[in-house]
This record gives sequence, structure tokens and C-alpha cells, in this order.
Amino acid sequence: MQENHLIHDETAGIERLLEIMRRLRNPEGGCPWDIEQDFASIAPYTIEEAYEVADAIEREAWDELKGELGDLLFQSVFHAQMAAEAGHFTFQDVVTTMSNKMVSRHPHVFGDESREKSAEQQTADWEAIKAAERAGKAQQGTLDGVAVGLPALLRAYKLQKRAARVGFDWPTTNEVIDKIAEEAAELVEARDSLSQDEVEEEFGDLMFVMANLGRHLGVEPEAALRRANAKFIRRFEGVEAKLAARGKRPEDSDLAEMDALWDEVKADSRAESNS
Repeated sequence: MQENHLIHDETAGIERLLEIMRRLRNPEGGCPWDIEQDFASIAPYTIEEAYEVADAIEREAWDELKGELGDLLFQSVFHAQMAAEAGHFTFQDVVTTMSNKMVSRHPHVFGDESREKSAEQQTADWEAIKAAERAGKAQQGTLDGVAVGLPALLRAYKLQKRAARVGFDWPTTNEVIDKIAEEAAELVEARDSLSQDEVEEEFGDLMFVMANLGRHLGVEPEAALRRANAKFIRRFEGVEAKLAARGKRPEDSDLAEMDALWDEVKADSRAESNS
């Protein structure tokens, strides 16, 4: 009865959520789907929930953000419950580890260091502390610790950022743009004369350099591409709306008509932003 009381107590906070997760995973009376999951099967959902948080923020959908943050928190609770069952660690261990990390990485807030530092100096100190942590984990290589599970575009950005810290970087954007032209030419050559595998390799090289250009411009490529995706959706939906006003659907149209409508949608969007 005490456990059921906790589950239905809306004031119980995180302890309520932890108990719900424990009950869902309980072999006796739990949810069959939850019981059969493991770290690998849940990981894709964790990534998906993180992106749904980012999407809600991008759209400034603050009412939705509360729920999306809850979904992401639930993923942490799910992984922690599975870890506890396997004897690895508990949710409280997760909380303690994160708390210790934040205190250690902010000596200017929780320690004796001065808070009178520039943002650049604080960033340099942060990176130095993280480097020391990696050394403590026997991660000696410059690129060690950049998560393999990150989206490829974001991982490219982080790998290049790490390499730049030790001087492996082009000095200006001019060299990056020259490299983009070179990689684009190699991709055209591959398209015309090489295998599909080699085309994919050259395409990857071009994307990798584009991520580097983003870093030089202060643009996070994953975020930029999300915005481009959202813009494409808005504009294509605008094309569909204009076609619908003509009693047509995209499959009833052709490229010339849709391209002209695309230009109209762009013009409408600019007019709205300038009004």
C-alpha cells in the first residue's frame, strides 16, 4: 500500500518517478515491454527525446518543453534503473557524479578562484579541467572522449574543435573555403568516374569540411541544419497551400510551377519579416 501511495502522490517529486520506473521494470507485475528493454534498445529513444527538447526550444513551444524535458528525464531514470539492476550504479550515484563534476568545473563559483574572469578565460579553464578529467580516465589522445554516438555532423564539429586546440587548424576561413572547392571538385570527379563507395567517401569529405567552415564562422552546423530543415518545411507547406488554392496537389503540378510558387513563398516571408 505504501508503494501505491507514493505512485499516486503528485507532490512526491523525483522519488515518485523512481518508484514508477522500478515498478515498470519489476518482473512480477511490471510492464512486459519495459522489462525486456536493455541499454542498447533504449539508447535511440534517449537520442530522440534530446532532439525533441531541442525542437521545442527552437519553436519556442514552452508548454511542450515541460513535457519534453520530462521525457528526457525519464530516459535517465530508465537507464539508471537498468544499471542498478545490473549492479553498476544507482540514480543517486548519477546525481552525485554530476553534482561533483559541476562543483569541480566551477571553482570560480564554488571554490576560491576569482569570478572576475572573461568568458574566454572561463572557457579555457573549463577545457583545462576537462582535459585533466580525461587524463584521469586514461584518455590520452586529443580526440579521446568525443562520443561515438553523437550525430555525425555534430561529432565532426567536436572532433575539429578538439584538433584546433592543439593547433591543427586552418588559420582563416579562406583556406577552408578553398578546401571546400577542392572537395567539391573531387566529388564531381567521383560522380563521373568512380564507384558508389568512393562517391560516398568524397561526399563525406565535403560535409566534414563544411562542418569546419561552420566552426570558423561561429555556427554550430547541427543547429544550422535544423533551422534549414524547418525553413524548408515552412516554405514547402506554403507551396502546397498555394497549389491547394488552385485546386491542385504537388503531384498534379510540375517543377516549373512549384519553383515559381517557391519564389512567391520566399517573397511573402521576406515581406512579413520586414513589416
